[in-house]
Amino acid sequence: MPDLAARAVTWRPPISYLPKALLEPRRPLFALAIAWLLVFVPTLALGAAVSAVMPNDAFPTFPSASWYVFLLLVAIGPLTETLIMGGVLVLLCRFVSPTVAVLISAVGWGIAHSTAALGWGLVIWWPFTIFSTVFLTWRTRSTMAAIGMAATAHALHNLLPAMLLVLGLES
Repeated sequence: MPDLAARAVTWRPPISYLPKALLEPRRPLFALAIAWLLVFVPTLALGAAVSAVMPNDAFPTFPSASWYVFLLLVAIGPLTETLIMGGVLVLLCRFVSPTVAVLISAVGWGIAHSTAALGWGLVIWWPFTIFSTVFLTWRTRSTMAAIGMAATAHALHNLLPAMLLVLGLES
């Protein structure tokens, strides 16, 4: 069976127009900026589209804002979900191509988030497509790089909404 790192180098992303910077494990700050843009902007559009057709209760409500909630959303949640996602991706890559693994991961995270709120699951699949792509791309360097880059991309994605919650500007 081929080594995952060797397979990840040659994999083609599920979305062919993803920028090259996202698919090469170099220039980490640039890759994070690209990942954030690829996650945040489309997620806003997906959220608006889903909100237009679903009732407001289809989205999650968060507990009263505190720095503890901020820490959960920006540090603990992204790291925990990245560890789970990474383990699943590594296992999936033993049986399917990395592209299929990314798609299964994204759909799985969408389903998992749908258990909390249906609308959330319909939106969250896209960010996890990018987080999974980042993980597999950086795993060609090392597992720690993969975890760090994917968790950081996820944390950056959650940063603005978490700040808005703490400041009481979002419910």
